Amino acid sequence: MPQAKERPILFSGPMVRAILEGRKTVTRRPVKGDQTPRLEYPDSAEPWVAVGQHHPRYGFVVHGKTEQECAAKLGELGACPFGETGDLLWVREAWLADAQLDSIAPRDLSQGEPIMYPADGSVRQTGCAMVTQGRGRPSIHMPRWASRILLEITAVRVERLQDISEEQAEAEGVSFLRHVPDADETLTAAQLFECLWSSINGDESWSANLWVWVVEFKRIEP
Repeated sequence: MPQAKERPILFSGPMVRAILEGRKTVTRRPVKGDQTPRLEYPDSAEPWVAVGQHHPRYGFVVHGKTEQECAAKLGELGACPFGETGDLLWVREAWLADAQLDSIAPRDLSQGEPIMYPADGSVRQTGCAMVTQGRGRPSIHMPRWASRILLEITAVRVERLQDISEEQAEAEGVSFLRHVPDADETLTAAQLFECLWSSINGDESWSANLWVWVVEFKRIEP
């Protein structure tokens, strides 16, 4: 059996809290570049859809009679940049160390410093205590050793963004939006997900009904 691969993945504070509380078990990310199903032979008697990735070493192409068939093959191909079923994702989130270490780059930290996670205020305590909270550091700069959340991928597929079901929208962890001041309590989970997606990726991204990677996961002990 091939060894599971491990990759980083970024999550915002609200999504981190949703994962920690068991409310988020899936994430959707845009299918980028040439990994997008498109009509290749539109004028033939039996049009085909094709999707390819143009790369001198890792290039591929799959065909299908429908976009859905092509997307299914893409999902089975193992082309997802976030990994395949059984692979691991370590979460990158906003973080900070002690103020006296503010001028030190993440790569130069000793890995023994206490780390504070603004998403929920918890602290990764080590042999020494944090004296003064330092400057916030963005998730993209979180090193592997500072990550506290490890996820195992349980399923991967490709689908249109707007095909999300109510159940899947709930699994995206959108319930936190119902607690935002002035939030409309009558919105469905799918409508809340649309609001969340548009706030991150822009209204045009939702209306374009992009193809997305759907990555389902479960949290495991690091």
